[in-house]
Amino acid sequence: MLILVTYDVSTVEKAGQRRLRRVARACEDYGVRVQKSVFECQVGQTEWVQLKDRLLREIKADEDSLRFYHLDETAKSKIEHHGNQKPVDLTEPLIL
Repeated sequence: MLILVTYDVSTVEKAGQRRLRRVARACEDYGVRVQKSVFECQVGQTEWVQLKDRLLREIKADEDSLRFYHLDETAKSKIEHHGNQKPVDLTEPLIL
């Protein structure tokens, strides 16, 4: 399944800056950054449960915002991209 993860973490305090890094690191473990606080994650059901649980444990609900957009297979063909940073095909092998 393709999940779009977006977040906004309050960084007014040092603890918020640490939370922001942990949230970003969790997203990087499961997906590809497409904007500063937006990740496309191609995950199976088990990975999805793990990612969601990890992110919900990291944020502070009274200070931060976290959104998950569940995209179906037809949505992939409707993604339109302009500008730099060529989109990554999540179905192809990644070479680092």
